[in-house]
Amino acid sequence: MFGIERLVAGRRRTELEAKAAIVFAALHCEPVPAAAGDAYARVKSGQQRRGLSLDENDLWIAATAVALSATLVSNDSDFQLIEGLAIVRP
Repeated sequence: MFGIERLVAGRRRTELEAKAAIVFAALHCEPVPAAAGDAYARVKSGQQRRGLSLDENDLWIAATAVALSATLVSNDSDFQLIEGLAIVRP
C-alpha cells in the first residue's frame, strides 16, 4: 500500500488500488496476539546476542508469526536467522 500511496493520482494508481483491494479481501488477517510481545522480546534479544539487527517492522512480523505458530512466506533472507520461525521462500 505504501508503494501505491506514493503514486500520483491517475489510471495506474487506480488500477493498482483495485487489484490490491481484491488481494487483501481474499486474505485472512489474524490480529496480533498478546503473546507476540513475549516473542518479540525473545527474537530481538536473540538477534542482539548474535550481533544481528533486524528492522523493527520485521521483528514484529517475525514475532507475530512465532506467537501464532505460523509459517512466514518471504524472500527476505534476514528472517532465516530467527530461531523458532518457520519460513518458506516463494
